[in-house]
This record gives sequence, structure tokens and C-alpha cells, in this order.
Amino acid sequence: MSWKKTLLKKSRLYVIVDKQLSEGRKLKTIACLASKAGVKIIQLRFKHSKKSAYLKQALKLRKALDKKSLFIINDFPDIAKKCLADGVHLGQKDGEIVSARKILGENAIIGKSCSNLKQALKAQKEGADYIGVGPVFKTPAKPQTKTIDPATLSAISKTIKIPVFAIGGIHPNNIDKLRRCGIKRIAVIRAICDTGNINQAVKKFLNKLN
Repeated sequence: MSWKKTLLKKSRLYVIVDKQLSEGRKLKTIACLASKAGVKIIQLRFKHSKKSAYLKQALKLRKALDKKSLFIINDFPDIAKKCLADGVHLGQKDGEIVSARKILGENAIIGKSCSNLKQALKAQKEGADYIGVGPVFKTPAKPQTKTIDPATLSAISKTIKIPVFAIGGIHPNNIDKLRRCGIKRIAVIRAICDTGNINQAVKKFLNKLN
């Protein structure tokens, strides 16, 4: 197993830095503070921007993180390859895992968003290294999207063998609800990007998860 996949397996907290949810703060600053606080997997999400701007931001973060944390690009395997990211995360409509693997190679980390057990099983079969499952709670990021029920979460956690990261409206006070469903890993955006003290926020999450 490569060091990337070993680190992925050990990770409990996955932070997504998002241009639209950063409250005007530099994404590089957020990512570096999160990494320094102990986050080992960080994704850049740069929706509704030109790919040239996305690549420019990705190169900045890649250099700043300098392999201290796994660096994942949202949506675009070609950008991930150009900036030497550690992998890519794909939504249900953002391309196939097999195609991304051909672009990035066997050692790359490839994740897939899923909202039910059928999608999760398909992603696992096609070679995903992890899945993101959500939203598990109501979230302003996807206000119209139906949340995943506890029974589905439990079924996914019991059936899927690759790492499963729950996402959507998660904060330290509702992690216990996820743990009762067998969920051991979470991904967050707003809870880190929109907090006054990133180090403190990360520590709270890690204490709960570990």
C-alpha cells in the first residue's frame, strides 16, 4: 500500500476549502492552518470559476501544503495531474473513476460522492479509494438536497470496505449520531472555513473522532 493510501486510511477528518464558503479568507491560509492543526486530507473546491483560475489556486495550495497533508482536487482529474495533487474527488456527474485512474495512475487517491448504498457499492467496485456520503444533516451548502437517513448510513458503514466520510452539516455536537450509525470519518467545509479559530475547531473534531 502506498503512503498516500496508508494516510487516507488513517485519516478521520477531511477538510474541504471552498472559494464560496471561505468568508473572504485566503484558501491557502485556511488549508495551511488546518494542516498544521492535524488534518491529513484537504480538498480544494473551486466551483463556478475558469479552469485557469482553478489551476492557479491549486498550484498555490500544492506548494503551500508540500505533502504535509494529502491534497485532493474537486471535479477535474486534469487539474489534479497538472498541479501534482494526490488525487481527485468526483461527484455523481463529474466523470468516471476508470477515466480518472487512467489520467492519474494507480497511486492516486480517487473519491466519489454517493447518497445511497447502490452508488457506494458501484464506486467501490469501480476502484474508488474512498466515498463521501451526504448530506447527513441539513446544510446551507445544499439546502434543497434530502438528507441521508440513519438506516442508509448504517447499511453503507457495514457494507463498504473502503473509507467512508460523512459530509453535510456536521459539527462536534452531532458526531455521536453518526458514530451510532458506524461512521468513523467525516468531511467538513463551513465548520472549518467559517470559524474564527481553525486550530481549536480542528482539535475539537479530532478529539471527538479519536
